[in-house]
Amino acid sequence: MDPPMDFQVVVLAGGTSDKLSPLVSKELPKALLPVANKPLLSYPLELLEASNLKNIIVVVEGDEAATQVESWLSVAYMDRLNVEVVKTPGDVGTVGAIRAVAPFLISTDILIVSGDLVSDISPGAIAATHRRHGAAVTALFCPAPVSGGADSSTSGGKDKAKKPSRCNIVGLDPTRQFLLHVVSGAKVEKDIHIQKRIVRAVGQMEIRSDFMDAHVYAFKRTVLLDVLEKENLYSIKQDVLPYLVRTQLRSEISAKKENSADESSNGATKELPSEDININSAVPSNQNLRWLSQHREIAPSSYQEIHISDCDMNKSRLAKKTHKCCIYLSGKTQYCARLNSVQAFGDINRDMLGEASRITGYTFSAQNNVVHPTVVQGAKTTAGGQCIIAEGTILGDKCSVKRSVIGRHCRIGSNVKIVNSIVMNHITIEDNCTIQGSVISSNVQIQERASLKDCQVGAGYVITAGSEYKSEPLTKR
Repeated sequence: MDPPMDFQVVVLAGGTSDKLSPLVSKELPKALLPVANKPLLSYPLELLEASNLKNIIVVVEGDEAATQVESWLSVAYMDRLNVEVVKTPGDVGTVGAIRAVAPFLISTDILIVSGDLVSDISPGAIAATHRRHGAAVTALFCPAPVSGGADSSTSGGKDKAKKPSRCNIVGLDPTRQFLLHVVSGAKVEKDIHIQKRIVRAVGQMEIRSDFMDAHVYAFKRTVLLDVLEKENLYSIKQDVLPYLVRTQLRSEISAKKENSADESSNGATKELPSEDININSAVPSNQNLRWLSQHREIAPSSYQEIHISDCDMNKSRLAKKTHKCCIYLSGKTQYCARLNSVQAFGDINRDMLGEASRITGYTFSAQNNVVHPTVVQGAKTTAGGQCIIAEGTILGDKCSVKRSVIGRHCRIGSNVKIVNSIVMNHITIEDNCTIQGSVISSNVQIQERASLKDCQVGAGYVITAGSEYKSEPLTKR
């Protein structure tokens, strides 16, 4: 266990995200959505506990969701973590969520963690890197899957067969410790505008489009509180991080010009035309490009030296206002995922059965599965490898379960086949049903001879006998 650090942690747990419909509801907020039969929020909390980061504020959207999360925390983490739940109204953005807890932030540094993070990357290592560099902000980025864009939900292990949609453009110094440029996927346009002064200062910049923003940020508290005073900021990823990156290593004169530009553009992160190098943004996600400055014959040995020299007011006739923006890059063998879509929910649960099973904390049997001792299995019923079946579940005769997660206290009839599926808690599945590639929420009743393929079923839904559904979301009206 790492030694305690002077960090406060803010976990942004969300509420009832529309992106996860029909899996979340008023009865089941996003933070408590089961991943391998453990609440989603338990994954970042256990990472923090392992790093001895125990002073935590959990921000939850909505009164009902906050009450449920607080009730769960009071039991699950009693005497383990110092956790306070703060509720916010919906749709305030990540910046609004941090503004809500700003009066409670008193530590030197603040670590902000997404509540939907499933990972084995140590937040303590990120905090230590941030503190070592004396950075204004340090952001965690992970290699994105080769077949997905940089906003894909998982990183590490097998490539997921996903269509790329967005990408993040990041610029790094040669040591890959400092973040020199960043544009989030939602704001990438045809051309990328690179600040000329950054390229001139560092001598060499590596441009990448194959990294995923993991939504984990360490901030110097004074910097964070200063940024929160600015209006028209909604997202840490899309607004705050790009703002801090583009305003590092600048003179007081250019600072005043850029502040004026910010005001005239209503807070949008737009560069001054005279300070830009324009490049085409169509960078393949598995490649990187390098630019060498034509304005500096000898580059410094490290970006750290630039900050040291720029911060020495006596050596420059023009006062500098500088801060460091750092990046923490995960290793390719580490797992990093955000559960921010129905697709990601299925992918992550399946990863927990295979390549990332170490993250669950379960001990898998010689058959490569986890079957609770209280599970009752009928004659000729088999639970194959890469399965998790929770306590109190009963399976009838001649059932087959393959590469699936089954929750607590389910009642499953005879001759039922469940493949590549997630079955939550208190579900009844009658005889001769087939469930394939589907997610079944709690308290669902599936009557005999029903067949589901690639479906998502909301809580409490009743599927009538003999029904067949394919690639449909099913929810109560």
